[in-house]
Amino acid sequence: QVQLVESGGGLVQAGDSLRLSCAASGRTFSSGVMGWFRQAPGKEREFVARITWSGGSTYYTDSVKGRFTISRDSAKNTVYLQMNSLKPEDTAVYYCAASAYFRGRSSYSDGYDYWGQGTQVTVSS
Repeated sequence: QVQLVESGGGLVQAGDSLRLSCAASGRTFSSGVMGWFRQAPGKEREFVARITWSGGSTYYTDSVKGRFTISRDSAKNTVYLQMNSLKPEDTAVYYCAASAYFRGRSSYSDGYDYWGQGTQVTVSS
């Protein structure tokens, strides 16, 4: 059974940094993709960033480019999201997602098979 466990969320002030972690267990995603999504109150879940396990190719939504960095540690089966220069509009529940295969829909929720429980990030102004 695949489990994704996020950690690292919290309450910070605008301009601060946070690093989210997502530890995967139950299988090794050696050729798939891991992603981060977020959902703010009253809004739909949106794509934030993704990284392929093989090659480490990354892709970001425009609003976080230059501020967020996604990375992975294959030995630990863990993906990270380093978030710098946080803004109040980054406030959301952040979800980790995984797929065993890198399909053409890695920016969409339906491109993933497994999801974590989410971790709250709150940025105060």
